[in-house]
Amino acid sequence: MRYSKIRKAIFLDRPNRFIAHVMLEGKNETVHVKNTGRCKELLVPNATVYLEESDSPARKTKYDLIAVEKVVTEGHADSTKNPPASQNSFASQKSPSQPQRALLINMDSQAPNKVAAEWISNSKTYFPNLTHLKPEYTLEDSRFDFYAEYDDDEGLHHKMLIEVKGCTLEKDGVALFPDALTLRGLKHVRELTALSKSGEYECMVLIIVQMKGCKYFTPNRETHPAFADALKEAKAAGVKIIAVECEAAPDTLLAAGEIAVRL
Repeated sequence: MRYSKIRKAIFLDRPNRFIAHVMLEGKNETVHVKNTGRCKELLVPNATVYLEESDSPARKTKYDLIAVEKVVTEGHADSTKNPPASQNSFASQKSPSQPQRALLINMDSQAPNKVAAEWISNSKTYFPNLTHLKPEYTLEDSRFDFYAEYDDDEGLHHKMLIEVKGCTLEKDGVALFPDALTLRGLKHVRELTALSKSGEYECMVLIIVQMKGCKYFTPNRETHPAFADALKEAKAAGVKIIAVECEAAPDTLLAAGEIAVRL
């Protein structure tokens, strides 16, 4: 997926879930945050952020905050480490013995489903001959992100329900989800587990990692142990647990390929 009219700014503060204050070309600007999660490890004072400018005259804010640069400490080529929460600027985090870099993380909560649709349409591994893809699929009292139908290479027809989760949390080079309790996510995983056991549908939990370079994905057991347990139970029931990392740039978020999943 692609954005247009991208502007670079400096994050100042976030008075509530929906807006943030940034410094844009020397001016204090109020912007809409396209992620209502806490994102406390991302939106720290002085962080470099990227905004998408809107042309809509009806909007209260002119810009959407869609991405942020997180300063990470490099242990080795494929490992990163969170900086201490008390250190808010790149300059204050520098260490002569631990080189650091900026990891660009897309934090637009609407982006994962758009990336997922592109990935599903192009994945010959899981959808050899895709014949139908419907977003926001309702089944009884539940709604799943996608319903797909495909034929395999032997001509057999398959039906699959797919739930997408966007991952913006990185720690020590590992992608983690969730960053807060997710009762909705837990409900979806348990529903997919039951549907997979019934044999009527194939099921998938698709983790879209909104950054590039993590070694693997694992559920954030410390934050939500029930969700971590539910993912293990889902896999045992035949649900596919897939994590896809992304090439993140200020103006794009593109699926790059699978990374390992450790449950």
